[in-house]
Amino acid sequence: MATDIQDLLAFVAVVNAGGFREGARLSGKSASSLSDAVRRMESRLGVRLLNRTTRSVVPTEAGARLMERIVPALGEVESALDVVNDFRDRPSGTLRLNVPVSAARLILPAIITPFLQAHPDIRMEVITEESFVDMLAAGCDAGIRYDDRLEQDMIAVPIGPRVQRFATAASPAYLDARGRPEHPRDLLNHSCLRGKFPSGSIPLWEYERDGEEVRVDPTGPLTVRIGGAVDLSVQTAIDGLGIVSLFEDWLRPHLDSGALEPVLEPWWPRFSGPFLYYPGRRYVPSPLRAFLDFIQRRG
Repeated sequence: MATDIQDLLAFVAVVNAGGFREGARLSGKSASSLSDAVRRMESRLGVRLLNRTTRSVVPTEAGARLMERIVPALGEVESALDVVNDFRDRPSGTLRLNVPVSAARLILPAIITPFLQAHPDIRMEVITEESFVDMLAAGCDAGIRYDDRLEQDMIAVPIGPRVQRFATAASPAYLDARGRPEHPRDLLNHSCLRGKFPSGSIPLWEYERDGEEVRVDPTGPLTVRIGGAVDLSVQTAIDGLGIVSLFEDWLRPHLDSGALEPVLEPWWPRFSGPFLYYPGRRYVPSPLRAFLDFIQRRG
């Protein structure tokens, strides 16, 4: 039963984007052409692959099973075609990265521009994701995470600073009015601006000093989803609404300007920097290989 590979790519684009309009925007095709492609597939296969409503497009059970099998297969086809790049003078193709918002904001800006300037035939797609997703199923070549404990068939390569800190801060006006915490447990009597993961879990605030580790679960007037909404909590802290805890590098410009004041700085915990990870049991596409070489040369 012949199915055009372009129809398969259209189906994958729609599912990954969650709709025809967004799939069209990301793939550079029209929404009507994607819809026609999926309709042809459903007609050939004799099953419905997508449930369409006015608000969403989600795969049926058959569509989900097809996605599980076809995405890795398409990845292998792309890798096979990428072998031709070994015969080119310069690597080319698309490099797709799956990263948390913090990495997109704090790690990649110093890397992306010089990398793309050095490799003008490579294009990059960066997808931000706070959940630990199946990178291959998401159609990505590599990902960035803040933990080197990965699946057995993954390779982890350091990227960015090797040591970072979580910082706690508030506006001087807030601290003048409410007092300055001297111990992490004092935060339980303050208004704290919290973050929530997509899973619904709200991480505790952790501190360490002279071997003493303290975890607190403070409350406050605002909770934001970790990722794109974090800047909202930073701004509300600047406005004097409460205390925020975040990557030190994220807060550093506001600490340097005086808009925020460090809170409990001797207690700020250190943690290892992020890792670029990718599958170790497959051909490494030339754009990814070039990126690996680039970050390793940077140290």
